[in-house]
Amino acid sequence: MITFPNAKINLGLDIVEKRPDGYHNLETVFYPIPLCDILEITPATDKDAPDYTFKMYNAVFEGNDDDNLVIKAYKALATDHKLPKVDISLYKHIPTGAGLGGGSADAAFALKMLNEIADLGLGTEELCTYAARIGADCAFFIDNTPAYATGIGNILTPTECSIEGYYLVLVKPDVHISTKDAYALVTPQKPQVPLTSIAKRSIHEWKGAMKNDFEKSIFAKYPEMEKIKEDLYSMGAVYASMSGSGSSFFGIFKEEQDIDRIKELFPGMFCWCKKM
Repeated sequence: MITFPNAKINLGLDIVEKRPDGYHNLETVFYPIPLCDILEITPATDKDAPDYTFKMYNAVFEGNDDDNLVIKAYKALATDHKLPKVDISLYKHIPTGAGLGGGSADAAFALKMLNEIADLGLGTEELCTYAARIGADCAFFIDNTPAYATGIGNILTPTECSIEGYYLVLVKPDVHISTKDAYALVTPQKPQVPLTSIAKRSIHEWKGAMKNDFEKSIFAKYPEMEKIKEDLYSMGAVYASMSGSGSSFFGIFKEEQDIDRIKELFPGMFCWCKKM
């Protein structure tokens, strides 16, 4: 079985408060985008095979395979259910350390695939429960539709917010930002205008109203990253922002964009564009 885990962007992100458990409550809008990895899971043919084998391509995973979120998804289900022995292959196209949720998407799609392969009959709510154990934004990819997220990103409410018909440009510099470090630089505060109210406005009203709280401190540390956002606006974006804790940026455009021109403007960076 083959599936295509997709990325997400954050349309605005407010860090509201620090929790007693050390995590942070936030408010954001998760929006799925058609930038995808390729995940294949097949039942093992060798009866003496281990419970699972795992291979990843087009990226280097720093750490043991057991720490990969796809394997954590397998183990989470295997704790409560009988799973077949499987061979897992993951081809990465979503950049890592980009704030695009690639690892969480891979895990969520693995849960859905294993549920089908093993004929477990788990519903969306049960799959979301498993996903939430793996990562804060993992549950979003179970339903995989635009959602207003609160808590640590695990409390999801459907939203009609849409960028359909616009052109989305992604740019990711060769900078890795630790999520832990990004949170350490932010001073939590409740926004004057709730993100839900801003998201209901026309996209052309988002600039200057919608924000990502991580940007201020990260721009202070990496001033070259602020220029990426400025350049996206110079190109004609109606709204541009860093996604999540970075380091990728997106621009939303009314007019079609030329990927070759984008690559010239952002040499050496990961560049991608698509009509939504």
